[in-house]
Amino acid sequence: MPKLNYKTIGYIMGLLLLCNGGFMSLATMMSFITHDGVGTDLLVASSITIGVALLLMGINRNNSKSLGTRDGYIVVTFGWILMTLTGMLPYLFSGAIPTITNAFFETMSGYTTTGASILDDIEVVPKGVLFWRSLTHWIGGMGIIVLAIAILPLLGVGGMQLFAAEAPGPSGDKLHPRITDTAKRLWLIYMAYTVIESILLKIAGMNWFDAVNHALSTLSTGGFSTKNASIAHWNDNPAIQWIIIVFMFLAGSNFVLSYYLFRGKIKRIFQDEEFRYYLRYILLFTVMVASIIYYQADVSKSSIDHPMVWGEAESAVRHAIFQILAVVTTTGFVSADYTMWTPFLTVFFFGLMFSGGSAGSTSGGIKVVRHLIAIKNGFMEFKRSLHPNAIIPVRYNNKAVKQQIVFTIIGFFVLYMLFFIIGALGLGALGLDFKTAIGGAATSLGNVGPALGQLSPVNNFNSLPDLGKWWCGILMFIGRLEIFTVVVIFSPFFWKKF
Repeated sequence: MPKLNYKTIGYIMGLLLLCNGGFMSLATMMSFITHDGVGTDLLVASSITIGVALLLMGINRNNSKSLGTRDGYIVVTFGWILMTLTGMLPYLFSGAIPTITNAFFETMSGYTTTGASILDDIEVVPKGVLFWRSLTHWIGGMGIIVLAIAILPLLGVGGMQLFAAEAPGPSGDKLHPRITDTAKRLWLIYMAYTVIESILLKIAGMNWFDAVNHALSTLSTGGFSTKNASIAHWNDNPAIQWIIIVFMFLAGSNFVLSYYLFRGKIKRIFQDEEFRYYLRYILLFTVMVASIIYYQADVSKSSIDHPMVWGEAESAVRHAIFQILAVVTTTGFVSADYTMWTPFLTVFFFGLMFSGGSAGSTSGGIKVVRHLIAIKNGFMEFKRSLHPNAIIPVRYNNKAVKQQIVFTIIGFFVLYMLFFIIGALGLGALGLDFKTAIGGAATSLGNVGPALGQLSPVNNFNSLPDLGKWWCGILMFIGRLEIFTVVVIFSPFFWKKF
């Protein structure tokens, strides 16, 4: 087994921190512009991060510029941890979140785009810190690693190994033969959507600060809001919620399809089997949930602050599709407390936490394509039992799926459910009730945000004991890197010499 390229790893770690420090500088500028009183604190945090980055890059500048598969996994896993540790500094230095445990939880929740928060009163937090909080979503949404891939060729370092570790899903679509150009195109689409949504939200009635922050959270499928009531703060402005609905749907779709959209290749979009199923079940679930809300639930009692407007039918449809997309795409925004609708819908939304958006999107969770292939393989087993000598492959997009990919997906399901059970048992051991324990484990592992019980959409995670916050933070980390990356690197054979 090839030796690890420690100097190359160290150099890339420095590069990641340099990017992190650069984004902190944007939050620092926001703080000085808004005169929120913590500009100096954020400047110190940014300076320390950039200083450490330059030190790492300087020490490891004479590297081999080669990156193996193991190196890629190390950079992704430990790079994410290093990003979180430095990302805590703005919270700690500004005093917005003075304890290490809470700062860790909020930062990990930000980078993993989970959107769970420990802040009891978001609206009193300095604007520079709120902007940094949203930026952690935006950085983590597409992956700081992918950003680095777009820069690495300038330094003579290839990035294919990093991309494989960051996005280990079954989809192998590329926009361009070179992985670097793929990363650049994805980021351009990501930034374009963010700018467009910011402008539309401003036109619809948000101020610029709220519009930009919510665009950062939407496109990253994160869920951090600048308001205590989340998007329910604007329940009297349906236009804002419909705009967010559209962009949640786009963020939960494969970004490769967005590239086809910009190129005018609409037919290619609907030829994608995953997208067709993603669209169908969103529409089907919306009809079902909206009907139940309209006939059985009183949304006005669960919408936190504001009564329904534009008529009960429109409100039922809007709240239904909003909350379905918020959970399916793991964005986690809240327009209403779905746990107050009906017991059936509470269980239904809990089940949606295990769905996830499309592969190649910024959403967390299991992903539609994995469900699709696993279900198809299940049906194929019936045919194989009747025709044991026949070769009957699983087909996806009219192509046979390699058996190894099917085995990998089944293995992912097994590990995912195992970590969910272990996560729920851990929270139960800390004294949480059954509903809160299973909800907390599911939402953390799936990077969803709101959960059940004490962690429902109208509550936050501050009620968790400190150990529970660290436990949920670890689940967020494992879920964001889609389990295999973390499991592989902490397994004995990864470090064993052959």
